[in-house]
Amino acid sequence: MKRKMPFPLSKEKSFYDSLNDWIGDTLYDDLTEKGFECRDEQIYMAFQIEQALKEKNVLFAEAGVGTGKTIAYLLPAIAYARYTGKPALISCADETLIDQLVKEDGDIKKISEALGLDIDVRLAKARSQYLCLKRLDEIGNQIDAEYIDTLEDSLPDFVYGSGSLQSIVPYGDRSDYPDLSDEEWQTVNYHPTQQCSACDLRNRCGQTIHRNHYRDALEIVICSHDFYMEHIWTKESRVRQGQLPLLPEASMIVFDEGHLLEYSAQRALTYEVQNSTLLNLLERAMVDGVREETLQLMERLIDTHEAFFTMLDVCADTTDNERKGIEKVPALLEVGKEAVTISTALLEEFVFEGELFTIPEYDLKMVEEYLEQYIYSMELFTSGSDAVDWLETPKGESTLVIMPRLVTDILREKLFSSKTPIVFSSATLSIQKDFSYLADGLGIQDFLSFSVDSPFDYDEVMKVFAHDIDAGKKADRGLELLKDGEPTLMLFKSERTMLEFKAQVPAEWMDRIAFEGERELSSIVRDFQQKRVQVLCSYHLWEGLDIPQDALTRVIIHDLPFPPKDPLFEAKRSHSENPFEEVDLPFMLLRLRQGAGRLIRTSADSGTVHLLLEAEEQEMKSKIDSIFPVKMKITV
Repeated sequence: MKRKMPFPLSKEKSFYDSLNDWIGDTLYDDLTEKGFECRDEQIYMAFQIEQALKEKNVLFAEAGVGTGKTIAYLLPAIAYARYTGKPALISCADETLIDQLVKEDGDIKKISEALGLDIDVRLAKARSQYLCLKRLDEIGNQIDAEYIDTLEDSLPDFVYGSGSLQSIVPYGDRSDYPDLSDEEWQTVNYHPTQQCSACDLRNRCGQTIHRNHYRDALEIVICSHDFYMEHIWTKESRVRQGQLPLLPEASMIVFDEGHLLEYSAQRALTYEVQNSTLLNLLERAMVDGVREETLQLMERLIDTHEAFFTMLDVCADTTDNERKGIEKVPALLEVGKEAVTISTALLEEFVFEGELFTIPEYDLKMVEEYLEQYIYSMELFTSGSDAVDWLETPKGESTLVIMPRLVTDILREKLFSSKTPIVFSSATLSIQKDFSYLADGLGIQDFLSFSVDSPFDYDEVMKVFAHDIDAGKKADRGLELLKDGEPTLMLFKSERTMLEFKAQVPAEWMDRIAFEGERELSSIVRDFQQKRVQVLCSYHLWEGLDIPQDALTRVIIHDLPFPPKDPLFEAKRSHSENPFEEVDLPFMLLRLRQGAGRLIRTSADSGTVHLLLEAEEQEMKSKIDSIFPVKMKITV
């Protein structure tokens, strides 16, 4: 259903001419009369987006902090959605940024009130952001924990039938449970092995209710990059299976913090094989009445799978990288192939078990779906294909990760070959106005682009210090800086380096320092903004964090954010003539610009940026200095 246009259309003028006039009137007059600042950079950006809509092309819109990028893309997005009758899709870097975009004092709320527009905005969060009733029930039978009781008590009455289905409302979002730690949440949230289509609680599930809600959006759907990429990769298979795609068809797409899209695409395209998952699923299928042939195959597969992971740990790199390379010795490949052979035979036996109804339908569906993915993943690993693979150990769980190929060709085929207008918005899309690093990584050959600077006077409000530090002394200098209690964001290149710093923090300081992962991230950010804690330590918040004025007056860069020496980046380096100049350095400089950009968010902000540089990092000073809007000062 189309909504009323925010401006009149006539036969004398095209939609794009009318849109151009409306954008100008709105930004020059209507919003300034309501107290909004008139910014030439913002107006220029909005007009460039209107041109991208007209040409149905990709636009790299690089605009400095303070430009007002959100309003610049929201105005054309709202009008285009109403004109086409299809919602515009805004994809953010992560779930935290989604919440910031729709908060009560956010830009969407502001322009809605200022222009008298009833804007239909709906959130489409990743599946892992929702409570799973099946997993909650299972974990509740396994452990006695207070957080389980709290979650069960929070469920609406209709979930288990004591309330009317007419009173169904969305529930079960991760942000509804701010006091849960990430570790607790990961025991009850949606997990990829769950089979929603076979779940008897599907129609009462919070995830399903949220899905149905945002699929009816009229104007704006907001999701994360990760979820949008999952939508792209699963769209065709879901349609083949008679399911709806995860997201509705969009009139246009805005990738806010679009420089991060490639990494979300990589995550979405990977397949994971965990050490314990297969064992847990097979145990669910080992019920009374299962035929002897099936039981024997399951036991053989468990033994072979465990032997594979034992050997995998031996063949993995001993580096500190989160992604560990694997030496594919013949013995490892042989065990992997044996696991594929047994799994294939087991799937055939499950066909007979399904006809006998001995295994509960939901459990059988879970193990069958997982085995199909397991076979595909293991065949990729053992076949000698161009796949990129590595070993991870999140929370101590060995996980084999396999990416069939680098994402460039697939993105070009599935996303950028369409005529859907696509806008990449960020303060950091280029290296000295050159967009080729980002465009090449995404497989984009034809695009429009522009770059405008921030309207802020950085010489007056920002100072940058590079601290030359002896090896192993970073934590000491960081703690020395933190002694004064100034509100500080401290950024780390990885979880490992953050935890190493945490281990050196005095116990008496812990009540004033918050570390990412201790609980739900947006609640930590909220406590920091409201000055309940003085220091926020994070390895994810290099971009998107928006904490203005005196709530954040210092950013400390603990590590230069170079990409790791892991198999994924090694694959990218292998396709480069000069890996450092073409892969490592551009990645680091873009991410560093983003991290430093957390400091100055409004014209009322001021503060300092501190870089803690050991010897090998000090060699980068000239490159680093070139990305800052003010001259860097060196301290020893």
